[in-house]
Amino acid sequence: MDWLKIFSAILIVGWIIFIWPRAKYWLKNSPKAQQGDWQAAIVPIALVVGFVILLIMMV
Repeated sequence: MDWLKIFSAILIVGWIIFIWPRAKYWLKNSPKAQQGDWQAAIVPIALVVGFVILLIMMV
């Protein structure tokens, strides 16, 4: 069990080292937000939250 934890920790550290430069590049070169972007994201999230509340109330 200890070897599994050590191996998992090594994999996580390796993953972070591998992803870090790409994440910096993505953040630097990401598209800038436009006027209606937040509204386009909020509507589907609100629909999902409403659906989950509906399911909870039906139980």
